[in-house]
Amino acid sequence: MSIVARARSVVLTPQAEWPAIASVPAPVIRYVAIFALIPALSRFIGACLIGGYTPVLAGLIGAAVAYTLTFVAVCLVALLINLLAQNFGGEKSFAGALKLTVYSFTPAWLAGVFLLVPGLSFLGVLGLYGAYVMWAGLPVLMKAPPARALPYAMTVVGWAVALDLAVRAAVLATVNAVH
Repeated sequence: MSIVARARSVVLTPQAEWPAIASVPAPVIRYVAIFALIPALSRFIGACLIGGYTPVLAGLIGAAVAYTLTFVAVCLVALLINLLAQNFGGEKSFAGALKLTVYSFTPAWLAGVFLLVPGLSFLGVLGLYGAYVMWAGLPVLMKAPPARALPYAMTVVGWAVALDLAVRAAVLATVNAVH
């Protein structure tokens, strides 16, 4: 399955897609490398070329930092999912946690396209649909009981949002330092 088809299925039919994801090894690094470019490049274009309020060099450095920190964030969230698995009745599996993290981030990465137009950046909140995608995948990939999947997902999402805020602060500090 192509990564575009996989992303479409993850967003449109996550309940049906998680068993397919669980049954095959997934090229998650390539998937992250491609989809993490959407918000990084959109932010650069929106801030430097469309909005014009960020110098190009600062925007490029900010995009590179954001892109790099996305890989770090994916690993940290996967570690958290794996660490919390037994607390919510699931089974530890870093491979499952990594797949779950990567594919649950898909809505947020796709919503990153709204960064192209600075006035529409608030629509990035649509990326929170990833919380539902994660909730749907926890019973399949981490073997969490369905009754405990919602608090498990909300715990992870809370930490992921805090991590996202930290990444945004790091990118802003980098851009301001260069600016």
